[in-house]
Amino acid sequence: MLFMHPVFQGIALASSVIYSLMLKGMRALKFNLLYMLPLLLIAALINPAFNHAGVTILFYLKNGNPITLESILYGIAAAVMLVTVIIWFSCYNAVMTSDKFIYLFGRILPALSLIFSMVLRFVPRYKNQIRKISHAQRSVGRDATQGSPLQRARNGIRIVSIMTTWALENAIETADSMKARGYGLPNRTSFSLYRFDSRDRLTLGLQAVLIAVILAGAALGENTIRFFPSIRMEPIAPFGGIVYAAYGALCLLPVGIQIMEDIKWRSIASRI
Repeated sequence: MLFMHPVFQGIALASSVIYSLMLKGMRALKFNLLYMLPLLLIAALINPAFNHAGVTILFYLKNGNPITLESILYGIAAAVMLVTVIIWFSCYNAVMTSDKFIYLFGRILPALSLIFSMVLRFVPRYKNQIRKISHAQRSVGRDATQGSPLQRARNGIRIVSIMTTWALENAIETADSMKARGYGLPNRTSFSLYRFDSRDRLTLGLQAVLIAVILAGAALGENTIRFFPSIRMEPIAPFGGIVYAAYGALCLLPVGIQIMEDIKWRSIASRI
């Protein structure tokens, strides 16, 4: 989101796609092709239709507005940035569970971390529950896809009503359960399987070094590009290559960790 340099965007997009494929396989491939690719094309076409800034005019529309090279390239860059962020967040959603988030921020901000972790799981949990309700209603002929249009509307309202009742009841049960477990009381301890060990220190140190190199490149203008009124970016210098390599290593760090964990797991499983 911070750098719209084409090299940086290409590295970030490729890294996010590779990591999503490693995490979710065919589901990620379907998600990227059916949703992200059309979104990329639509977002890239919207900008030159409304933004006519730039000095390199390619042609004029019937209404007299110009289509410029700068607006097209900026639209592509903005679309790539949007798609890349969405894919990275889909990877985050697959990796970060609520217990991990609470472990990281539970002691610092217990109430906020709990609320945020619950919000993150609302959408997948509610989707699963409404799917169960829909399947149950379908077995008795009351699904939103069965009957006349009026009957379908009634069935849909009934499913939403059941879902709302379940959500309210679940909220009350969750609050009672947390109260019974003493959540929020002073000096309350919590169990966690996670520990901050030497691997985490090594990874954190490596990230700090890579981010420092990237920020140094940003300070020297190696990561920036100007789209309007004309396209301008710094020529690739030796230090620029180092910055690109550091950014590639930072984006591919999750991929490397995943590969190392897979190799380690296969080695352990082969000894059993």
